[in-house]
Amino acid sequence: MSIDISPAQAKRNVAILVLAQAVLGAQMPILFILGGLAGLSLASNPCFATLPISMIILGSVIAATPLSAFMQKYGRRAGFMLGAGFGATGAAISAYGLYIQSFEVFIAGSLFTGVYMSGHGFYRFAAADTSEAEFRPKAISYVLAGGLAAAIIGPQLVKLTSEAMVIPFLGAYLAVIVINLVGSLMFLFLDIPTPPPPSEDEPAGRSRMELLKTPVIAVAIICAMVSYALMNLAMTSTPLAVVGCGFDQNAAADIVSMHVLAMYIPSFFTGHLIARFGPVKIISLGLIILGAAGATAMTGVELENFFVSLVLLGVGWNFGYIGATSMLAASYEPSERGRIQGMNDMLVFGGVVVASLASGGLMNCSGGDAQEGWQAVNLAMIPFLALAGAALIWLVMRPERSYD
Repeated sequence: MSIDISPAQAKRNVAILVLAQAVLGAQMPILFILGGLAGLSLASNPCFATLPISMIILGSVIAATPLSAFMQKYGRRAGFMLGAGFGATGAAISAYGLYIQSFEVFIAGSLFTGVYMSGHGFYRFAAADTSEAEFRPKAISYVLAGGLAAAIIGPQLVKLTSEAMVIPFLGAYLAVIVINLVGSLMFLFLDIPTPPPPSEDEPAGRSRMELLKTPVIAVAIICAMVSYALMNLAMTSTPLAVVGCGFDQNAAADIVSMHVLAMYIPSFFTGHLIARFGPVKIISLGLIILGAAGATAMTGVELENFFVSLVLLGVGWNFGYIGATSMLAASYEPSERGRIQGMNDMLVFGGVVVASLASGGLMNCSGGDAQEGWQAVNLAMIPFLALAGAALIWLVMRPERSYD
């Protein structure tokens, strides 16, 4: 359900959120390209190389519910600016950790950065809040399409800044501070009314447990969890796998850049596809493409294998994640918004935390070399794709079809 504002105002908000996704979102490729490499340079045990990325996602999990409640009370503008403030703080702490060569300080900064990542995840819901049902999938899709610019800006900033100072990666983290401070200013132009508190005679909406027991909500969350977690599982290990297989850091940045482009380019038409064919078909297609990404990765470790696999991984994530978000956004009332959105992101990014932790262990500690570790990462995708596929089949076989 949407907040009652004019269509023109809704489209203006979407435009601002697209810009925020492009500018502030540029820090995410930077952090995911360099997090594992910086962790590898600081950690005493290579199995913990991806722990900084895991801490970012853990911070997002911890922040999801309280940040959603904060925005329900004080509005999207305040919540998004708070998230950007935490992003700048986290980057500053991580930069200091690099300066003093402390892995513990570096991952503490990553935890603060997770609050920004949590706020970033709510951009899509903010677009849905002010959109009518017909425009809602397109609004979500357009906002995520802003990541296309982020996919170009972020990796290029890695190339420009990661070796710009004597201490490797320090310049990139200083650039992230600037991105957050400057990018937060655009939220001053965001105009999304804060929902009024419910009156005493107004229904309070379903409890969290009741929401989770709703079939369409449960399946939407499962599919979002699997799509995002598997994307993160493979993407987190990619820079380590590329460098470990004999290629340089710039090659890893180019591959991740292509991956992030593939995540967001389909957003220009994913919303239209959902509106025409329904979310279930688009989610199903996304899961199939994720499976193809894993199969491609397992056929070899040449650069073309990495490029094709990561492009497929991005497209599969786009269809699966946007489809699941659209399904979820049509399944709750305004009074339930703070509850379900925070719970959804806590569960989704909880799964991503597990995936990112597993990624480092599988990549660095499950085989004799980088190639065997990369094979293990991609094999781990199979049971989770089966889980999401089974959940969709179960939903389709039910007599109620309110999700179409």
